[in-house]
Amino acid sequence: MPAPDEPTAPPGTPARPVPLIRAENLTVGFGARTVVRGVSLTVRRGETLALVGESGSGKSVTARTLVGLTGPGARVRADRLEWQGEDIRTWGERRLRRIRGRGIGFVLQDALVSLDPLRPVGKEIEDALKLHGYGDRDARRARVREVMEQVAIPDPALRAAQYPHELSGGLRQRALIASALALDPPLLIADEPTTALDATVQAQILDLLAAARSRERGLLFITHDLAVVRRLADRVAVMRGGEIVEEGPVAHVLQDPQHAYTRHLLAADPALHPKGARLSAAPRPTLPAPEGERPSGVVLAAEGLHKTYRGRTAVADVSFALAAGRTLGIVGESGSGKSTTARIALGLTRPDSGTVTLHGEEWSAPAEKARRHRRHHIQLVHQDPLSAFDPRWTVRRTLADAVRLHRPGHPAPGPAEAADRARELAAQVGLPADTLDRHPLHLSGGQRQRAALARALAPRPSLLVLDEPVSALDVSVQAQVLDLLAELQDTLGLAYLFISHDLGVVQHVSDDVLVMQGGRIVEAGPATAVFAAPAHPHTRALLDAVRPLTPSGATR
Repeated sequence: MPAPDEPTAPPGTPARPVPLIRAENLTVGFGARTVVRGVSLTVRRGETLALVGESGSGKSVTARTLVGLTGPGARVRADRLEWQGEDIRTWGERRLRRIRGRGIGFVLQDALVSLDPLRPVGKEIEDALKLHGYGDRDARRARVREVMEQVAIPDPALRAAQYPHELSGGLRQRALIASALALDPPLLIADEPTTALDATVQAQILDLLAAARSRERGLLFITHDLAVVRRLADRVAVMRGGEIVEEGPVAHVLQDPQHAYTRHLLAADPALHPKGARLSAAPRPTLPAPEGERPSGVVLAAEGLHKTYRGRTAVADVSFALAAGRTLGIVGESGSGKSTTARIALGLTRPDSGTVTLHGEEWSAPAEKARRHRRHHIQLVHQDPLSAFDPRWTVRRTLADAVRLHRPGHPAPGPAEAADRARELAAQVGLPADTLDRHPLHLSGGQRQRAALARALAPRPSLLVLDEPVSALDVSVQAQVLDLLAELQDTLGLAYLFISHDLGVVQHVSDDVLVMQGGRIVEAGPATAVFAAPAHPHTRALLDAVRPLTPSGATR
């Protein structure tokens, strides 16, 4: 049975080149569970196939199976599984190892984990060359410098001697790509290589991968980001539940999707929808009426904030005001100062100069003991709630503990009242009742983020500081959390300080936006105006880096 993109050619038609990789009716299981079902795909020289799907869809298992890295205990069946026309099902591990690196390069998502922390990055690339018999020591070192320059690593001689923890996220990812490209393999498999990167670094990485394709290399790109698919891929295969539910040219699939799941993924993309538009079809939670009066006026204001660490300016002359019921988005690359600004706003870091006021009263100057009675007004939601929860506590205990935090003018609730309030909070954020007795490790990513929101809401704050709250979530779960945040804001009148590197998310949620670079605000204003007509070159560069592009490079 031919793969979906391999129709039978009419007689006399010249034969197409043999695909680099071909799978037909691939099925993979572990124990009694089947995780990949009947998948068929091909990748040819000079083309990019994007494999799109959410966590658990089977896309990473599919990619690893193509090169014999499925893992112990796996059940693999296929009508065809070929590398350049040869049946790799008959190959032993030794022959497969020769293909990895020389024939197929792998780029994984987390370079800090994928790179050996005990070896300089240059040595790691050199060892990969040595393993495949590439030249002598001098030739290998010259190739290391060459490939590091190829992936635009500045000062490659210096960087080659550094360890992974000494490099930024973008440089680590480039080093991983350099390792994968060192032997110039005909095929590159990249598994979510840009998910956690800033917009401009992401654009640079995508350009590097596109350059490999232009040299007649094939690319299998695994992602859940449809904007990346538009920019890089020729064809796209959409996976759900271990199956490919739709496949075809990028323009056809994304402009006229035929499958309901593909339409669902597009509908959940925040960059395609204005503020206030719902992104998910999930039922709206029934939110209780707010207790007391809704917050009003300016909730948080900063004036002339400065902060320096060991001679390095982290924040310089930052000022803003945030009113009740509104969202202020802060965007910028790593090191731009947005996280330091958030810590100052939370009262976790004291500025060298400048002031922060909360509901008109000084917040940054007093000692923590003096402002503790106002701490409930401002709460934080982390990017990674798993690391913020006590793993030994159930969700019920975590929420009840947060409810019992003392609020001036309110008696401390007893155990029964705290338990009732915990159930109310869970319902408020759409957490099923059966999750209350689970531990954090036994929750999905979306459930953990909802639990984090519930805990933040427990002391009835007027302001939430949201630090990358959806960056680790799948598209549809992200859509549900963003919808929930909008509903909570409408009902409770909350103010949000929303920090993210994802410009599509910030554009969707924000009323106003600050763009930071080098610790300074380089542009500020209503989000619609800043995104529609950016005035500062840095803002324009950030937006240019994420604008959806067709594979040919023309702007849509």
